Order: sequence, then structure tokens, then C-alpha cells
Amino acid sequence: MSALDWLSAVFLLAGALFFLAGTMGLLRFPDVYTRLHALAKVDNLGLGCTVLGLMLQSASVAAALKLVLIWLLALVASASVSFLVARGAWRRGIAPWRADGHDAGGAPNNETRGSGLARDATVALAGKPAPTNQAAAPLKGREP
Repeated sequence: MSALDWLSAVFLLAGALFFLAGTMGLLRFPDVYTRLHALAKVDNLGLGCTVLGLMLQSASVAAALKLVLIWLLALVASASVSFLVARGAWRRGIAPWRADGHDAGGAPNNETRGSGLARDATVALAGKPAPTNQAAAPLKGREP
């Protein structure tokens, strides 16, 4: 193997590790906002490293530019979808998780780490408003 092949393999392996880290963040983080952060940031880095590794192996400049275009489109799509999901969660009243055991409205946060993933997916598929972990305090500054 040449040095170019080794460098390509390093970038591809780095991309796979970033994808693994993003998947672990999706499974382990406590709420929708931190999960979005893990997916949007880490997976974009993973795709960037993968594209760079594939560009080193591409046969032509046109193929390399197509890979860059795919990566740029994925960056735009990831940012747009993350914004829409976060805004939808905020409008439904899902409070961001806080490390002190309370949600952003000051109510006790009774969810355990990672337990809301199945509930969030079930609620999203059912099309019903998501239950919140707030007692009675509304979020300050929330849009009507």
C-alpha cells in the first residue's frame, strides 16, 4: 500500500469513529436537544472524514468534487432538520435537561439518562403532543 492509501484508510477509520461517537450520543444523552447536538456535530465530522478519505481514492477531480457537493448538501440538511426538530420539541414544551436534576422551568426532572428515546419516537409516530417533565411552571420566553 502506498502512503496515499494509508492516509485514506486513516481518514475512513476516523470517520467511522465519529459515526460511532454520534450513535453513542444518540443512545446515551438524556434529551432531544443533546441528542441533536451529538448527531449534527459528530456525524458531520464523520461524513467529512469519510469524504476526505474517499476523495484521496477517487479517479478524477470531477468525482472528488461530487463527493464534496454531497458533503455540503448533507451539512445543510443536517442543520435544517436539527433546527426543525429542536423547534418542534420546544413548541411542545419539552424542557432541556439540566444536570442539577431540574428542567428549565424549575420542576424536578424525573427521567433517567436515555429513557426518553423510545417515548419520543412513539409520540412522534402517534402524532400526539409529547408529555413533558414539567410540573406547573411554563418555560419563560416560550413562543405562543
